[in-house]
Amino acid sequence: MTTTGSAATLDLSDIAGFWTRSIEERHAAFNELRESAELPFFSPPVVEHMEPGRDYYALTKLDDIVTASRTPAIYNSEPNATGPNETPVELNEFFGSMINMDDPRHARLRRIVSRGFTPKMLDALSDNVSRIATEIVDDILERGEADAVTDIAAKLPLTIICDMMGIPESQHKFVFDHTNVILGAQDPEYVADGNFFGALLQSGMELAQLVRELGAQRAKNPTGDLTSALLNAEVDGESLTPEELASFFILLVVAGNETTRNAISWGIQLLTENPDQRALWLADLDKRTPGAVEEIVRWASPVIYMRRNLAEPAVLSGQRLDAGDKVLMFYWAGNRDPRHFEAPERFDILRSPNPHIGFGGPGPHFCLGAHLARREIKVMFRELLTRIPDIHATAPPRRLQSMFINGIKELPVAFTAGGAR
Repeated sequence: MTTTGSAATLDLSDIAGFWTRSIEERHAAFNELRESAELPFFSPPVVEHMEPGRDYYALTKLDDIVTASRTPAIYNSEPNATGPNETPVELNEFFGSMINMDDPRHARLRRIVSRGFTPKMLDALSDNVSRIATEIVDDILERGEADAVTDIAAKLPLTIICDMMGIPESQHKFVFDHTNVILGAQDPEYVADGNFFGALLQSGMELAQLVRELGAQRAKNPTGDLTSALLNAEVDGESLTPEELASFFILLVVAGNETTRNAISWGIQLLTENPDQRALWLADLDKRTPGAVEEIVRWASPVIYMRRNLAEPAVLSGQRLDAGDKVLMFYWAGNRDPRHFEAPERFDILRSPNPHIGFGGPGPHFCLGAHLARREIKVMFRELLTRIPDIHATAPPRRLQSMFINGIKELPVAFTAGGAR
C-alpha cells in the first residue's frame, strides 16, 4: 500500500527508486506529503528474513514529530525504533541497545552510559578533537585534493570514538568497514549479493566480538578509557553486562560515526554550492560557527527517520491512530517544514530561530552524543576554513542508497596546496 490522494505515486519504501532521487525531488515530494489531508500511509519494503509487520504512517510535520518524541509512554521505541520492518530475534543481541528500549530499561541503561558522557569528560576530549582535526588537514595539505568522506569527514569521529573506547589504531579500518555495512546495507555497493540480513548479522557479530575481547582485557587491567569506565559504572548497584556493553558499542560507533561524518561531508558540499555562505562564515568564524553547525545538521539531517510504536490509541494531526500502529518520524521532512523554517530549502548559516531535530526530537531519546557531535563538526570546519578556506567539491556527491541515512560515499574536493597563502 502507498499513500492515497494527490501523492499516490510516491512510495517512501522504494529504496532503489524514491531514495535515489535528487535532494530537490525529495524536498518537493515531502512538501506534497506534508499537505496531505490524512497522514501518509505506506507498506514496509520487502526485505529477506524480515517480516514487514503492519504498514506505517509517515510523520512529516515538525509538530507531529515533536509530539511523538515527547510522549514516549504512547509512542514506544520497543520493539524496534530503527526500521519499518520487524527485527529478527537474531539481530536483537547486537542491535537491541537502548535506542530500541522504553523505560524503565531505557532509563537504567542511559543512566549508566551517561557516566561516560558527562560535560567534564567531553570537555577533556577537546584537545584530542583539535589534535586529530589538525592531523587530518596536515595529511592532505600538500596534495591539493582529497576525498572529503574518507580523507576528512570519516576520520575525525571514527578516531575519537575508537580512542574513547580504547580500540587500537590497527582496528580502526575494521570498525569503519563494518559500520559502513550496517548503515549501508540497503546499498548494493556494500552488500553486493543483496543479503541484507546476513550482512547485518555478520557485521554485528564481529563488532560485538571485538568489544567483548576488549572488555575482558579491561576487566583485568582497567585503564582510563570509556570501556573501563562503562564496565565499572554502577547505578543503584547495577552495571552493564558484557552483552549490553557490546550492543552499546555498536550503537555508539555506528551512530557517532555516521551522523558526524555525513554532516561534515554535506557541509563541504553546501559551502561549494553556496559561496555567499562561505564568505559570510569566513568573515567572522568565532561568531558564526555555532549557527553554521546547527544549519548544516538541519539541512543534512543525517538520520532520516526513527520509528515509534503506538502503545495506546492517540490522535495526531486530527487523525486517530490505534494501539499497535507504527509511525516513522521523518526528521528530514520535519527539518524542512515551512511552518517552522522560512525558505527551508535554503542553506542559511544565520538562520534564527533554528528549531531543528537533526539530533532527534525532544524527549528521553534525544541523541546522547549531540554535544560531542557538535564539537567535532565545529572543530573540523574551523580547521578547514582556517587552513584551506577554498576547499570545494569538484564533482557531485556520490550518495548512499538508503532510506535511513542521508549519506555521502564519495565527494572529491580540491583546494590550494599548502593552504592559505
